[in-house]
Amino acid sequence: MALRRAKRDPEGRMTLGAHLRELRNRILVAAVALVVAAIPGWVLYDSLIAALAAPMKRRGAELNFANLTDPFVVHLQVALFVAVILSSPVWLWEIWAFVVPGLRKNEKRIAMLFITCSVPLFLAGCWFAYRTLDAAVNVLLGFTPTVGDNIIDASFYLTFVTRFILAFGFSFLLPILLVALNMVGVLPARTMLKAWRWAVLLIFVFAAVITPTPDPWTMSGMALPMVGLYFGACGVAAILDRIRAKRRPDWIETPDDEASPL
Repeated sequence: MALRRAKRDPEGRMTLGAHLRELRNRILVAAVALVVAAIPGWVLYDSLIAALAAPMKRRGAELNFANLTDPFVVHLQVALFVAVILSSPVWLWEIWAFVVPGLRKNEKRIAMLFITCSVPLFLAGCWFAYRTLDAAVNVLLGFTPTVGDNIIDASFYLTFVTRFILAFGFSFLLPILLVALNMVGVLPARTMLKAWRWAVLLIFVFAAVITPTPDPWTMSGMALPMVGLYFGACGVAAILDRIRAKRRPDWIETPDDEASPL
């Protein structure tokens, strides 16, 4: 049965029921994309698990499949992890189309620009995390005493690695979220710039919580790109605010105690 999307009025207004149906349909589309994208991860499992376990192997650690169901669970984890990455263009578009409804013709071009920017940013965050993973594993396993050996539960290790990589990927989507909030009129560029000190502080706190290692280098490696992306989003939001201000009638900007040009 084909999914029917509710018609929108020119201003993007929808009833609560229409919003819920829209959300259901978009979640269903994203779920189908995830299932399809999981197939390559399932088929290429051996090479993928080898690449993900490489940082640990270089430290002489071994994966342990302690329970009977662990091989299947880890196989499924890897397939879903690959599915999230490969299907990112689909679910990112579905999120954008739901958050910013009723786009005009010129705004649809911005929507396409959103996908053009968000997918590379997400993939760049995942790639950056994978490059950082070796240092993170090296630091964590470095606390092992000389009398001990590292035999790590495979399910636990894959959960740690996939969350670490996806957290970096999602964190690199920060500017896209800020620009989306600006487009719907929730977050003006002026407000973003006024709050830059708090934003930088929260970014470093977030990076400290997400990164698993106690060293400042891994935390800074995640926080500094996010700070740069934050200020980049401020610049894009300022441009969008200026464009909207030019389109706004002059009488809207007239103070209450002055006569409007009408």
